[in-house]
Amino acid sequence: MKLIFLGTGDFSQRVFEAVLNSRHTVAAVVCQPDKVNARNKKIVPSPLSVRAEREGIPVYKFPKIADATECLQKFSADIMLTASYGQMLTEEVLKLTPHGVINTHASLLPKYRGASPIQSAIEAGESRSGVTIMRTVLKMDAGDIILQKEADIAGLNSEECFLLMAKLAGAAAVEALDLIEEGKATFTPQDEKKASYCKKLKKSDGLIDFNESAERILNKVRAYYGFPGSYFFYQGKSIKILKADYSDMSGAPGEILLSDPKKGLVIAAGSGAVSVTEIQPEGGKAMDVSAFLRGHRLIGKTD
Repeated sequence: MKLIFLGTGDFSQRVFEAVLNSRHTVAAVVCQPDKVNARNKKIVPSPLSVRAEREGIPVYKFPKIADATECLQKFSADIMLTASYGQMLTEEVLKLTPHGVINTHASLLPKYRGASPIQSAIEAGESRSGVTIMRTVLKMDAGDIILQKEADIAGLNSEECFLLMAKLAGAAAVEALDLIEEGKATFTPQDEKKASYCKKLKKSDGLIDFNESAERILNKVRAYYGFPGSYFFYQGKSIKILKADYSDMSGAPGEILLSDPKKGLVIAAGSGAVSVTEIQPEGGKAMDVSAFLRGHRLIGKTD
């Protein structure tokens, strides 16, 4: 089939690669407008747009996809595929191609509809997650399911899970396109009673509350790896926890129970404690906690 691909981030690029290597043809790519680097004010194109242009595929960056229907009609595409695109589609866009629009979503819908499905599944302590290919409708992530692929995510951080989900999504998107082209696709309505939602993450979400259980804090450390990061304050400066394990030591929440280059760094939680193994001090680089403690001694409590 001939398709128009809509996406922007790294996740969409990996799905795009799978489609490029399939029997289907990408007639055009639509991305969000380029961002401007805050430091040097240079324009930063999305990886997907760079990759598509290298393949000689036309790339469009509409501020509003609602204004793009006339432009995209000229490609006479059979279907549109979205992957981490970042704009809500309109009724006109959904009707633009004979087979409408299908979307890749990195959760087992109807769970974790919204902007942060990978992080939310890890934060909730899920041991399994996956991807869903669904028909796009006006309500967010609520369309009929075409197929799902499931995987074990136990112990993975968000970066590792992202790579796994992107690989699954690419394979699932191609399989869905094949089924639709062959007239074999089935569309199963989602159970609205089981729907859950996740928000767009912001920097402040990463602040650790040591009143929570150690298990929940460890889930957040894995979930927020990369962005927004999991961090606490000590003497007015932020310290990011990149990796940590559970400790059965106990104390008042936020109390520094151990701070020794040879024995490690342990901070008490609401139940249990967090044994930090990799850390990143404010303005510094990521390092093993023993290296950090050779130059710093933490005593008392976190801020």
